[in-house]
Amino acid sequence: MKLHIEGNINEYYVQTLCMIFFPGEKFTKEEEEGAPRLYLSVEETEAEITATVRLCYRGKEASATKSSPMREDLGLDRTRKIVTGRAVVSAASELLHYRPSWGMLTGVRPSKVATELLLAGMSKTKTRRALAADYLVTPKKAALATDVALREMAIIGTPDPRDCSIYISIPFCPTRCSYCSFVSYTSKRLLSLIPSYLELLCREVRQKFATAKELGLRVLTVYIGGGTPTILDADQLRTLLATVKECTDVSALQEYTLESGRPDTITEEKMRIAKEYGVTRVCVNPQTLCDEVLRGVGRCHSTDDFYRAYDIARRAGINCINTDLIVGLPGDNFATFAESFDKILELAPENITVHTFCVKRAAEILREGNRVYNLRGGDAGKCVDYSQIRAAELGYQPYYMYRQKNMVGNFENVGFAREGTECLYNIYMMEEVHSILAAGAGAVTKLVEYAPAATGKKSVIRRLFNPKYPYEYLESDGGAAQSDQIVQFYRERGL
Repeated sequence: MKLHIEGNINEYYVQTLCMIFFPGEKFTKEEEEGAPRLYLSVEETEAEITATVRLCYRGKEASATKSSPMREDLGLDRTRKIVTGRAVVSAASELLHYRPSWGMLTGVRPSKVATELLLAGMSKTKTRRALAADYLVTPKKAALATDVALREMAIIGTPDPRDCSIYISIPFCPTRCSYCSFVSYTSKRLLSLIPSYLELLCREVRQKFATAKELGLRVLTVYIGGGTPTILDADQLRTLLATVKECTDVSALQEYTLESGRPDTITEEKMRIAKEYGVTRVCVNPQTLCDEVLRGVGRCHSTDDFYRAYDIARRAGINCINTDLIVGLPGDNFATFAESFDKILELAPENITVHTFCVKRAAEILREGNRVYNLRGGDAGKCVDYSQIRAAELGYQPYYMYRQKNMVGNFENVGFAREGTECLYNIYMMEEVHSILAAGAGAVTKLVEYAPAATGKKSVIRRLFNPKYPYEYLESDGGAAQSDQIVQFYRERGL
């Protein structure tokens, strides 16, 4: 796709707007035959901003011009973006006969705008109306964003600058799903790195906890993610969990998650060890309860395997179980998704996370030549609506939400929870209210000096990246150098 932009507007922002309507599109500097072209002009006076768009695609074109007075409540940059967004969405909607349910909202956190409006003193009703009027969000999605924002605000309360969480990365899986692009390793040669990786990881875990202790930080949650952490055998899992227990009083944590993920890696012994060492939350993720769909996306487990793994986790006495389902998987449809969701509801897990199918550029399914990007999403919209209606009927509240590029139908990922069982780490991490000290390959430590939106200030965030690949991580200092940087961040701010 070729963009022609005149005026003071961020090009990347315009690209993200275009990707709402042209998922998977690449942006080039040269004209390509058959590729969409967008011409954008943004003009400003002291009193008004005007954006004019012309969009050409497949021999057709559409135009739109939108204007707005300078709005002090939004600020210059956001007013500029809103005007540009309205023009792009209007022209693209006319050309493609498609109106995105999230309007011009393109970011990872659609509830962020709702949170800002609520903190500025808007009522729930006015917040929903503002999302619809200013950002072209449909009433249904405006209500969802507002509900999530209110739930998050109630859980977060007033963040303490001394709070933090710990993330521990296990970037290995037994096999790789065809839609996955996470840094996770599946070959026998790479899986043979696990013993050496675990040794270095435990050393870094000790360092991260020691740094938190030196700074007087209070660790609220620990999250062991992947990959598939339960790819570790029972002895390896015990070693990792014992390391965490040696570093902190796990009984004092608000939450302790072991992302078990793949049912084919869950055993009675592993869940017994998890319970013994204080884990309070596990994830057992079927993605779908249709065996044919599972085979189609390379999930090497069956529906029966999921039920077996779920039963093991439940009998182990883990307090909170999460299950993931994915809307829009290749080969899935409304009937099979609705059946899967209803069966999950019968199990009554404390958390249910409904993802919308999203394919990254590095996913195997793209190399197979499949056309998986889908603007309208087929049955996905019905599936998303069904999950949200049925969840509400059975007492689950949406508490956590995020979006990604190239999602089928431009929909969203939503976490539902029974009252009091929300995954706190997900909220703390996504809303960036306190630091996340991360250990392991591909892990990113996020240092946060939080500033509520109502203060008019911006939070200060600094990211420290560990080596991406396990073999690179094994050749590194295992994050040792980060300790000084973390201490310096807090010392500079008098925290």
